[in-house]
Amino acid sequence: MTAQPKFQLKLWGARGGLPVSGPQFQKFGGNTTCIEMRCGEHVIMFDAGSGALAAGQALAAEGCKELTLYFTHTHYDHVCGLPFFKPMYCGQSQLKMWSGHMGPAMTTRQMLSEFMRKPFFPIGPDYCSAGIDARDFSAGDVLTPYPGVTIRTGMLNHPGNAVGYRVEFGGRSIAIITDTEHEPGTLDPNVLRLIDKVDLFLYDATFLDEEMATFKGFGHSSWQQAVRLAQAAGAKQVGFIHHSFNRTDAELTAIERAAKRQFPGAFCGRDLQVIEV
Repeated sequence: MTAQPKFQLKLWGARGGLPVSGPQFQKFGGNTTCIEMRCGEHVIMFDAGSGALAAGQALAAEGCKELTLYFTHTHYDHVCGLPFFKPMYCGQSQLKMWSGHMGPAMTTRQMLSEFMRKPFFPIGPDYCSAGIDARDFSAGDVLTPYPGVTIRTGMLNHPGNAVGYRVEFGGRSIAIITDTEHEPGTLDPNVLRLIDKVDLFLYDATFLDEEMATFKGFGHSSWQQAVRLAQAAGAKQVGFIHHSFNRTDAELTAIERAAKRQFPGAFCGRDLQVIEV
């Protein structure tokens, strides 16, 4: 029997807002969102928060010459590691960057040039020696970055927009749904479509249900909503990400235990965690 090709996630950063450090953040880590996916031999990245520093160093050491990076959106916590992503400075590397949340207002190439410029950063993207191909799509598009890899997209509810992704490969599926705010008592149909019977989805669990009213309009959701979505969609596993920078290891451990009582396939994502599907 032929083994299935690798379909794997690695979390290089699972926080939102700001990276954090200290003894109370050791178990789950303090880096902001950066996710590596392996579809067989292909490397796909999602977001480039502070976790992109270590991710880029590891990919460069491995000799990775080709990868694709998708942005859920480009708020600081999701791009702050981009100027320090080592593959951008490797002359033999080919790096495709995609975004689909900015519409006609700005292209991916324009975003990169605006983000990496004085007075905010000492050098611009022209300094990068890698071959960088910046591309755009519209939320709702179906993308095929590599043979056998299908990526379905959908708009999320976040200030300035954000995009959710569902990656299908080898008869399996993983969805990444972060930076989205739910309306209490409702399940977002765009999210449900992306996570329908999914093997694994990662979900924005910044807040608790009881905190949602206080932070209405901030564009984030709760671990309880993640569980409700998982149950409604028939998902096998749900991982909580985009943890609040205030949420300690003890608090996240308690959340994970409570969630598993409601949905055994639930867990809190942590830096350097590897998940096979």
